[in-house]
Amino acid sequence: MIDLHYWPTPNGKKVTILLEELGTPYRIVPTNIGKGDQFTPDFLRISPNNRMPALVDHAPADGGPPISIFESGAILMYLAEKAGRFYPQDIRHRYEVNQWVIWQMANQGPKLGEAGHFLRLGDKQGDQSYAVRRFTDEANRLYGVLNNRLYDRRYLAGDEYTIADMICYPWTVNWKGQQQDIDEFKYFKRWFEELSARPAVQRGLAVTAGPAEDPEMLSPEERERRAKLLYNQRARPAPAE
Repeated sequence: MIDLHYWPTPNGKKVTILLEELGTPYRIVPTNIGKGDQFTPDFLRISPNNRMPALVDHAPADGGPPISIFESGAILMYLAEKAGRFYPQDIRHRYEVNQWVIWQMANQGPKLGEAGHFLRLGDKQGDQSYAVRRFTDEANRLYGVLNNRLYDRRYLAGDEYTIADMICYPWTVNWKGQQQDIDEFKYFKRWFEELSARPAVQRGLAVTAGPAEDPEMLSPEERERRAKLLYNQRARPAPAE
C-alpha cells in the first residue's frame, strides 16, 4: 500500500520511525542519493525538489488514485492524520505539533545539515573555520531550544508523544559528529534516551536500502562525478514542450 522512496539519512528515518510506530505495511524503494537516483525523471515526478524521502500511497483514505507526497514533514502529517495517531485532532494541540514540525524543517534540519557538511569538508575548499564555528554554534543554540522546551514537559508538544518528537529525533542521533555534548542539555538528554529506548524507534533507525557503501572504495572518477552532481546545483531547465 505504501511505497517509501528512501535512503537511510535522518530525513528518511523520520518516516520509517513513524511507519514502525504505526505498524503500517510499507515497501522501501531504494533511492541512492550518492549515485544520483533523486534526479531521475521517475523520481522527479513525485518529488520535484529532487530530495528524498517521497511517499506514494496506493490506497488513500478517499478511495481515489494513488497519492504522492514529498517533504518529510508533509509525509508525517499525512500518515499520522490517515492513521488517526500521533497527531492530535483538537486545534490547540494540533498546532503545538505543527509548529515543532515546521521548526524542524526550517531550522534544525537545515542548520545541522550545514554543520555536518562543513565539518566533513575540512580544508578541501580552503579555510572553513568560520563556517564550522557558525554552524556548530547554531547547532548548540538549537539543542538549547529543545532543552528549554523539554524542561517542564515530557515531549515537545506536551504530555503526548507525537510526530513532533519523531521528526526532531533522527537529527540528534549524531550529536557527537555535530560537536555537541548532550550532558550540557539534561532535559534534552532525558527525552533523547527515552526515545532511543522505544522499540519502534530502534526499528525505524535500522531500516536500510541495500548494501552500505564504503566511500573509500569509490574510484576517484566516481567521487568527482558525485561531487559535481550533488554540490553547487543550479536550476534545472523546464521540460521541453
